[in-house]
Amino acid sequence: QVRLVESGGGSVPSGGSLRLSCAVSSNNYCIGWWREALGKEREGVAAITAAGRSTYYSDYVRGRFTVSRDNTKNTVDLQMNQLMPEDTAMYYCAARTVACGLMRGATAYEYWGQGTQVTVSS
Repeated sequence: QVRLVESGGGSVPSGGSLRLSCAVSSNNYCIGWWREALGKEREGVAAITAAGRSTYYSDYVRGRFTVSRDNTKNTVDLQMNQLMPEDTAMYYCAARTVACGLMRGATAYEYWGQGTQVTVSS
């Protein structure tokens, strides 16, 4: 089992940046970032393998967001640049043991954090 705690959310104007961090209790997992906007389904944002060698991004954020991890600090970060109002959502980090990525949906992730809110104003 792994525990995940997100931090770093907040409110920024359109075009701004935020850096989210996920503190993980174990580095042996693929970590994904997911988001859920009000009234919408949870959608994948980015994911990174346990060793950090491979990353995955949704088309909505590729080129604007960067996922990284520091296994010496047990953290997985999501740097978000060029934020848009459409990025407003609750952001979650989640862990899975095999087959890292976003293609199999949120149900493929076994463990979840409590979420952190990101609000982008126009």
